[in-house]
Amino acid sequence: MKNYNLSDFDAVLAISRKGSFRAAALDVGMSTSALSASIAKLEAQLGVRLFNRTTRSVSLTDAGRRFVEQVTPALKDIHAALDTVRSQQETPSGTLRINTFATAGREILSPLILECLRRFPQIRIDVVTEENLVDVVADGFDFGVRSETLVPSDMIAIRLGAERRYAVVASPSYLEENGTPQLPSDLFSHRCIRTRLPNGAIFRWQFDVEGDSVQIDVDGPVTLDEASLARIAVLESVGIGFFMESDVHDDIEAGRLVRILERWTPPLSPLGLYYPSRHNPPAAFKVFVDLARELARSKRS
Repeated sequence: MKNYNLSDFDAVLAISRKGSFRAAALDVGMSTSALSASIAKLEAQLGVRLFNRTTRSVSLTDAGRRFVEQVTPALKDIHAALDTVRSQQETPSGTLRINTFATAGREILSPLILECLRRFPQIRIDVVTEENLVDVVADGFDFGVRSETLVPSDMIAIRLGAERRYAVVASPSYLEENGTPQLPSDLFSHRCIRTRLPNGAIFRWQFDVEGDSVQIDVDGPVTLDEASLARIAVLESVGIGFFMESDVHDDIEAGRLVRILERWTPPLSPLGLYYPSRHNPPAAFKVFVDLARELARSKRS
């Protein structure tokens, strides 16, 4: 009798969901080459091809489609049984998978994720950041973190903090040389650091002017697609930047950056950690939820 690995079956389902080996590899925490080798080995063991592969797409064969249809409910039962056993662990262990977006990932990394690892060293946490809102259940995640207004209504949610804000900042030397904008419209005469969204569009800076939401398409000498790079450019006095407040809080406190136009940056909804209702969740899952609730209480006090 051939030996089959449960992880290989999970990989097949991930590829069928994502339609891409690369995306599925990220989903299951493997390299693309390792995932491809795993599927090739499984196909050799089964004696059939599960996927049609071209340079542009991946699709299930007829045999692969029947395999996915039949193995999916069985895998759900197996994972549920494993959860039941893990819920009895005295020492929480295992891997938790979290889907979030980059800014939120930076906000929760230290107070929640790293704190969990410090308290429970046998837990592993796999964080995937992407801007698109995904189905955390279908994509195999334990938790999602999004702005509270985006949390699906059928999920259990924990508010992780207070309302958040954007911050418009510049270096002291930039402001000394170029003056300080007094109104959002003044930005049109300043150098600004532009940022590109994952879909390729340029992010428009958002303001609240006399109760109306206003978006400004700023101009400037450089366009970047990552907040940490934009922060460096602002610190180097290249221009004015637009960030989540949490990304530049320490720089403002230390005087490296000066906050401007604060009265026009409205509050945003808090972050929410969300997850589906589960019977007999693993011990690692339960302690992570407890830690999130602890963090939420500390933010309210």
